[in-house]
Amino acid sequence: MLKISQAATRNHCMALKLEGRLVGPLVAELLRICEPLLAGEDKLNLDLSDVSYVDGEGAAVLTVFKSRGVKLTNCSPFVEQQIKALC
Repeated sequence: MLKISQAATRNHCMALKLEGRLVGPLVAELLRICEPLLAGEDKLNLDLSDVSYVDGEGAAVLTVFKSRGVKLTNCSPFVEQQIKALC
């Protein structure tokens, strides 16, 4: 399960909070939500403080997001290591 909620919007910056596991079809759901935001003028921050696990597909998407200017915040050392190991 992955919960995606809007954490804040200010100064042309949208923040989304992710909670749970970023795996399988949930990665497509994150893409569906984030792509329109990335197409706009606002910046995007993803709060990963409550993400417990990221699979290879999720790590790849987060890496692409990061290269597109998305700020990944509050990433636990475990999830950070998963992202580095899987990409």
